[in-house]
Amino acid sequence: MAEPHTVAVVGMGYVGSCVAATLADRGLSVVGVDTDADLVSRLNRGTTPLAEPGLTELVAAGVRSGRLRATTDQEAVADADVVLLTVATPVRADGSLDDDHLRAACAALGRSLRAGQLVILKSTVPPGTTRDLVRPLLESSGLRAGTDFALAFAPERLAEGTALADLRALPVVVGGIDPHSTRVAADFLRGALGADTLPQESLEAAEIVKLADNWWIDLNIALANELAMFCDLYGVDVLDVISAANSIPKGNGHVNILRPSVGVGGSCLTKDPWMVWQSARRHGLEITTAPVGREVNQRMPGYTARLILDDLDARRVPPSEATVAVLGLAFKNDTGDLRATPARAVVEALLASGVRLRIHDPLVDPVRAQEIFGLPVTTTVEETVRDAHCVALLAMHRNFAALDFARLPVAESCLVLDGRAYLPKERIAMLERLGYTYRGVGR
Repeated sequence: MAEPHTVAVVGMGYVGSCVAATLADRGLSVVGVDTDADLVSRLNRGTTPLAEPGLTELVAAGVRSGRLRATTDQEAVADADVVLLTVATPVRADGSLDDDHLRAACAALGRSLRAGQLVILKSTVPPGTTRDLVRPLLESSGLRAGTDFALAFAPERLAEGTALADLRALPVVVGGIDPHSTRVAADFLRGALGADTLPQESLEAAEIVKLADNWWIDLNIALANELAMFCDLYGVDVLDVISAANSIPKGNGHVNILRPSVGVGGSCLTKDPWMVWQSARRHGLEITTAPVGREVNQRMPGYTARLILDDLDARRVPPSEATVAVLGLAFKNDTGDLRATPARAVVEALLASGVRLRIHDPLVDPVRAQEIFGLPVTTTVEETVRDAHCVALLAMHRNFAALDFARLPVAESCLVLDGRAYLPKERIAMLERLGYTYRGVGR
């Protein structure tokens, strides 16, 4: 296949938009294909609803240069040398893949596929999906994968908040339907992104790598969360324990326990372990670590809410007379992403106890946040914390780093609940000198 110059990105959500904008910035001609006409219109105006740092500027630059455009026309893929599939792949309640978006995208692509194209699936899927679902749908065109067109899987492993840098720096895992597909996909990705590639021997190996990453991360966080609760029994700061524990060499690196928090959210860590579990069960293998990690992390919002309620009880403040101010609604620091945010379950638990709540997050879409939380999003920190008995830092955005707690109009007795801020001990001591009580997850 000749050196590709035109790329079609099918699915312009978070991953698709980041990839498309990056490829355009790297000099390729990119067309983004999506069924959402409003999203397509916004992209063509050089804007994006996504709050990823640097993405809006990159999209705008791509549109101005003429190297990036978006369309709802599914047939636009016919003009591309390379087609990247980045559609949503959620899981159902039982952990199985909800493949509706993927099936629709592949069926549409099959109607426009032409000989000589390279198709790369980047959406997270159970092992065997590219071979057993994507391949037959594409071959409905009459063309054959590995003979008439190249087919590969290359998972995206970027993290929100650093996605654009990750795309250019992280090694790209890639596996093809045959050696030729692996080679041309690796060559394209290496040249297009300027990143190293890690070719795998099969589609399934590449599919499993992404699942292994998120399975490990979720399980590691579960360990950190249970370690935090264990440390709390003895009045020990879990961050001190983790820092010391991580100093020991092990294998090719060191022990690497991650940090505990109010909970795990986002579109990947909350579903990929279930994808592992369900895939294994279909083959008669009972995986236990994936569901255990999920169970632990799903308990953390309730545990966090209990920390607040126990503090109110210790101060003899009835929940019905208490006001809690939640700062940070997103599932992660420095993003506006509300998908599977653990803050929702904290808020629901507190509301169920009768607590009055105000919520604030400068990075989220306030309309979407009100839909999720059932509460209006206040516009300022001061309005949110006025007369509050607790300020709950559930996502510590950079916007909150300069909070002057001495000037906040909180109640006379106020708890600072650290759900994801990891405040240093000097800051905690300052808060206590100001009359605040401090509680963290395992601190």
